Amino acid sequence: MVEKGLVDRGEMEALERVAERFSVAITPDLVDLVTPGDPNDPIAKQFVPSKRELRILPEERVDPIGDDPHTPVKGITHRYPDRLLLKPVHVCPAYCRFCFRREKVGPGSEVLSREELAAALAYVRAHEEVWEVILSGGDPLILPPRKLAEITSALAAIEHVRILRVHTRVPVMEPGRIDAAMIEALRVPGLTTYVVLHTNHPRELGPKAREACTRIVDAGIPMLSQTVLLRGVNADAETLKELFRELVVLRVKPYYLHHGDLAVGTGHFRTSIAEGQTILRELRQSLSGIAQPTYVLDIPGGYGKVPIGPGYLGAEGEDGRRTVEDPWGRRHEYPPGNGKTGD
Repeated sequence: MVEKGLVDRGEMEALERVAERFSVAITPDLVDLVTPGDPNDPIAKQFVPSKRELRILPEERVDPIGDDPHTPVKGITHRYPDRLLLKPVHVCPAYCRFCFRREKVGPGSEVLSREELAAALAYVRAHEEVWEVILSGGDPLILPPRKLAEITSALAAIEHVRILRVHTRVPVMEPGRIDAAMIEALRVPGLTTYVVLHTNHPRELGPKAREACTRIVDAGIPMLSQTVLLRGVNADAETLKELFRELVVLRVKPYYLHHGDLAVGTGHFRTSIAEGQTILRELRQSLSGIAQPTYVLDIPGGYGKVPIGPGYLGAEGEDGRRTVEDPWGRRHEYPPGNGKTGD
């Protein structure tokens, strides 16, 4: 990274301490998107390690969203009755500096063994309430297509599993992986597959990433997106508006805008919830409904994900009337009524 001009040689001692605890990697495709020497480059801020990661706040947690209490077998996180995460791999092509999963895993634990994967699939088979399986990790699309196809075919053979959702950053990090073999591994008879792209800034959607997304959608696989609200990267309405509009042009529906998790060493990225709600209000004023994601918070401790966007409906008065606020902050009265027209 020094040779590429991404980090200052004088900071190497601190960055070595960062690398002792957290995984560090960046792909050539991402390096190509970075403007060397620009301290505000939104790609570099997301992927180049910083000595600020050594500042750990009291409220930060190694497991901020509570995966561990909901892990019945290795590779499975089952927090909601009808869906679960299957994490066959614990590595990524590059590591986002704001992600709690950048914590280093032990050697040999990067990929589920054949026995561990079999146990995870057996868990899915045994739980008939599971309608949707979410492939996550790590990044599942770092797997070779042959290995991914083994997993998707095994899931397709489970009668009660109808939906496969694949969470990935690969179309941005390493778009060349999205080739014909990978597409075939994702298109499995008996399953409806959705690919959810994690992308945080419009600069990530370069020509190669756009081509990768187009290949997925042209294959008949719908795409959604998720974005993390990040101070210094995208925590303003104009940046997010550009990102979400470009995603819609690419036929990718903005799905979630995540409030930053309480991951260890990520305080410099987090906004307040109030800041996030203000940004969402600004987006509501000028952004099409199909381009607006839901602003969500993953409650620390494993209690689930909830929408935390701004509210527009006032409390009901004694006469049953309410006030409702329009996107520009003007208040209007809404009459009482329950739909009944009388006898």
